[in-house]
Amino acid sequence: MSPADDGTTVRAAGCVLWRPAPPDAAPGLELCLVHRPKYDDWSHPKGKLEPGEDPLAGALREVAEETGYAAEPGVELPTVRYPVNGRPKEVRYWAAAAGTGVFVPSDEVDRILWLAPEAARARLTRPRDRALVDALLAVRPPGGPGAR
Repeated sequence: MSPADDGTTVRAAGCVLWRPAPPDAAPGLELCLVHRPKYDDWSHPKGKLEPGEDPLAGALREVAEETGYAAEPGVELPTVRYPVNGRPKEVRYWAAAAGTGVFVPSDEVDRILWLAPEAARARLTRPRDRALVDALLAVRPPGGPGAR
């Protein structure tokens, strides 16, 4: 039995959501960060999985709920593990290209930002989230396909 299946691990999933930089910005990618007022932090969109929910389906659901954007999943990124309230938490992440959408603030996420990778890395609250920027850039360089 893996730690994710032991009944005590909090299972979650999310995406490092990206889009090509707009025409008036420097060429490259922008990453979407979400601000959670409950924790006053900046992170990648993610959330707990529903019982029996497929992790990728949960990641895409969470992106849509938190950002208002559809997402086209790419490669799976490193899984992040850390303790929360005395319990282990495991968050699976995917790289995901942003599709269409419109952000609507909520109690859970009150703001989103689209930032160049270096600015996103600086804005992220937790170092473990910064490592996911590097993981994305390893598979999707800022000037690579899909970037203008």
